[in-house]
Amino acid sequence: MKKETDTFCSAVRLRSNENRAAMDCLSRQQNVLSPMMAILRQELDSLIRVIWLLSLDDKTEQERLIHATLSGKKWTEQTENGKTRKISDREMVDLALCLHGWTESVYKFGCAFIHLSDFHNHATEDPFRKLPKTEREDILRHMRTYHDGPLQDDPSMADLAPYIPRIFTKIAGN
Repeated sequence: MKKETDTFCSAVRLRSNENRAAMDCLSRQQNVLSPMMAILRQELDSLIRVIWLLSLDDKTEQERLIHATLSGKKWTEQTENGKTRKISDREMVDLALCLHGWTESVYKFGCAFIHLSDFHNHATEDPFRKLPKTEREDILRHMRTYHDGPLQDDPSMADLAPYIPRIFTKIAGN
């Protein structure tokens, strides 16, 4: 199983390196918000899965989930009554949220760019302003705490976009 664990770790690193290269290319462009957010969301997906694996005390269970990943299978677990159920992204985000308070904001905002939504109309409507005020305030607080900005009290997505590469670096570093 050590070989599979090494392969899994290598795949996570490769994904992160590819994401970093893509983010570097995209950050030099203008008006490529959707792909940048999608890359951010991919990186967060890796992070929440690794956090989930590291939270497991049972090494056999870790190895089983790693094997599932490498076999192209969904992550599942046995319930108390012996049935198999899918481990949801929501559960993994909730666990990561306990450890990193910013996880849910990035996850939810990033999902809106992964799935075709009104957020893709960002050239004419600001997706950040579509979020509830409390969520915008949470994101702004995280941005100021961890990324030194933006300074505006009611920033637009255009004000936030230059920080996306920094957010990526923070997620990848975790």
